[in-house]
Amino acid sequence: MSVEIYSTDTDSGQITVVRKDGPSAHKVTKEIAVGNAPRGGVKFTRDGRGFVSNTSTNTVSEIDALTRREVARITVGSGPRGLGIVPGERYLLVSNSGSNTVSVVDLESRTELTQVAVARDPRHMAISKDGRFAYVCIWGSGYIAKLDLGGLIDEGRPESIREVARIHIGEDSFPYSLNIDRTGKRAYVACNAIAAMPVIDLETDTVIAKVAVKSDGGRAVAFTPDNDFALLTLERISQIAVIDTDELTATRYIPVGPGPRGIAVDDADNTVYCSVFARTVPSEDEKIEFKFNPHTLTVVHLDGVDLSLPAEEGGSVQYDEIPVGYGPCSVAVFNTSEVSYDETKLNEAAARLSSGAKAGL
Repeated sequence: MSVEIYSTDTDSGQITVVRKDGPSAHKVTKEIAVGNAPRGGVKFTRDGRGFVSNTSTNTVSEIDALTRREVARITVGSGPRGLGIVPGERYLLVSNSGSNTVSVVDLESRTELTQVAVARDPRHMAISKDGRFAYVCIWGSGYIAKLDLGGLIDEGRPESIREVARIHIGEDSFPYSLNIDRTGKRAYVACNAIAAMPVIDLETDTVIAKVAVKSDGGRAVAFTPDNDFALLTLERISQIAVIDTDELTATRYIPVGPGPRGIAVDDADNTVYCSVFARTVPSEDEKIEFKFNPHTLTVVHLDGVDLSLPAEEGGSVQYDEIPVGYGPCSVAVFNTSEVSYDETKLNEAAARLSSGAKAGL
């Protein structure tokens, strides 16, 4: 068992699986074909079921992490993007950017139960640690929709889900994704159109800060293992902004590959994986400090680096590159040693592998 990196390769219609055998030891082990234009990081259950949205085919692919195969496709709304697995792992939420809804999927039957109406163009989401609320970026309306999941959790009633609050970010801010920090008390928002990262207090549902950064084009947020820093990808300047979560200020910027979008952290060794979405090498007149190749993951090693200080004082980071498929837009870290397979799940996976059957395809 080992750590594996799952790259969502939008233009290739695939998920690239990379095995990690050490801090700088990476090997592509599998390319899993899914639907057209997969988006967002693969979301995993504890028993190794992975899910990813296929935006152009209005489906969600299920991936078996043991056999590394697509085993099902679930039909949802139009233009699915963001995903969230509800604690308890019976239900999956899917934000449908084309139909302005959030699908509720039963993972036992692999069926969509209902669609909850929201405002224009929902994108990515996060679910509270207790599973009682989902927070969905409403990209086209400039706010975060707070959905009450209590009836679903307590009584299994998907029709009870409703929007109970709107956390306004700002007109034309275009909130793209958000992530809840490791304390569960704050959400940090990546916005496409403002040079700031809004921070939301989840106890009061209010924006308590808009942390200034040096560019718009925010795409995704991750956190260092100690939660001391938030890491925000800035697509337009090909850098990661490092945000002190106590002071709520940017402390430094880390150059990465062109057009960074997704970001994930391996907590075991403080390594950051960043998906490089730009399809061409930046031109010489673009303000990018280092040159990286497109269609790769940029690997950033943070061990021994003081992120509270600028690069010239806190130490420089070390890099690796991992070639993946075309147009990688998101990335996820999956620790296979933490998968809670039982005998039934193992037998089911073995049967799927031997028969090659794909439910719902």
